[in-house]
Amino acid sequence: MATPSLQDGIDRAGSPVKLLWQPDAEPWTPEVVEREYTGWRQEQASWHEGVALLNLSHHMYDTWIEGPDATRVLADHGVNNFEKFAIGQAKQYVPVTRHGHIVTDGILARESEDRYLLSGIPAAQHWVQYHAEKGGYDVGFVTDPSSAFRPGGGDPKLFRYQIQGPLATELVERAFGGPLPETKFFHSAAVVLDGRPVRALRHGMAGQAGFEFIGPWEHGAYVHEAFLKAGEPLGLVQVGALAYATPSVESGWIPSPVPGIYTDPDLLEYRTYLPLFGIEGKRPLNGSHFSEDIEDYYVSPYELGYGKMISFNHDFVGRDALRKAKDGPLRSKVTLVLDPEDVRTAIGQGEDPGFVLTYARHRVENASGLVGITMQCASVDPVGTVLAQTLIGAEHAAPGTEVTVVWGEHPGPGTDPGADLGFPRIRATVQPSPFNEHARTFYRRNR
Repeated sequence: MATPSLQDGIDRAGSPVKLLWQPDAEPWTPEVVEREYTGWRQEQASWHEGVALLNLSHHMYDTWIEGPDATRVLADHGVNNFEKFAIGQAKQYVPVTRHGHIVTDGILARESEDRYLLSGIPAAQHWVQYHAEKGGYDVGFVTDPSSAFRPGGGDPKLFRYQIQGPLATELVERAFGGPLPETKFFHSAAVVLDGRPVRALRHGMAGQAGFEFIGPWEHGAYVHEAFLKAGEPLGLVQVGALAYATPSVESGWIPSPVPGIYTDPDLLEYRTYLPLFGIEGKRPLNGSHFSEDIEDYYVSPYELGYGKMISFNHDFVGRDALRKAKDGPLRSKVTLVLDPEDVRTAIGQGEDPGFVLTYARHRVENASGLVGITMQCASVDPVGTVLAQTLIGAEHAAPGTEVTVVWGEHPGPGTDPGADLGFPRIRATVQPSPFNEHARTFYRRNR
């Protein structure tokens, strides 16, 4: 029996929204990693106040793209500037559809002249590989799925560990016996740890200093133990899956936007190419904001804050649409700071709600009605409440603007999208995105 495609799933469900809508969907957290090591509150505090160790080895797909046309296929289907892309550098790769809607983003590292590594959830990888195969590009693909989806189980090809926080540099110097080579932000250097090859990517999260270390899996256990040993005198904290999923609400990154691929007739062949049981068919939609039209969930890279990454110095799919969208009406990305008392009432039923994480699309309203939707909400203990990465009408995006978040789960098809379902309201205040000032200034300036 043939494996069902994404289009098969849409046809059977009756619409993309009917396929994807899942009230009360469990939020995604990284696979394999422990949910908590010392408790999510202490783990969050570690990258603000001390030093944290995060294990990224298991939850991302890695796709190597290699061949004479590797740069060309990536440039033809991504908005990024490839004229200035050094070997050893990484970029946030942003592919869009012909209508200018984002497919998703991923981290693209250039390993050699004709070899790249694209990492993240696999929607961007699917997009590039499909167009490479259809367009006859001279390029090959090798993919290592995440550990939860690797056929037959087994180990990843790469280990990937992050060291983050104010004491990150001190820990790294302890582990390596001295400072690492001076490296620009999002560039990497080849280093050696006790004879074992490691690539050190200058990185950061939630505005804090740090590094991402990548190398062959066979050395992963040794490198991990070396970091634990070097970090012990500094109070190193390992970060579990719950806390790991939260720094994006501080750093301003919106994970897993809905790919803009479900309705364009020209993408029928692509939807038939994609498996139903992949990210495009199984990443759920839920929350208090419901629409029968999947296009209401599409987003522009401008709305996600990726405008500076768009380079019109080359032709690429979606170029004309993005030129037109640049000066059009677009939503702004902001951080909503939810009122702590309302959070306790609406979510905790009067008590501390504990850990909160959701990727639900909740309605954001003012007296005139709908003004925006949340994209991710999470407890951030150092802030003392829940933060929400939100897309909101530009006229409501000024810091200090007061709005209301409708907290609840619309049942989906069969119920009026605008029905008053008696959901609780949480007062919220608009603040910039990224919320963290260092991430908003130095971090963004150096991307």
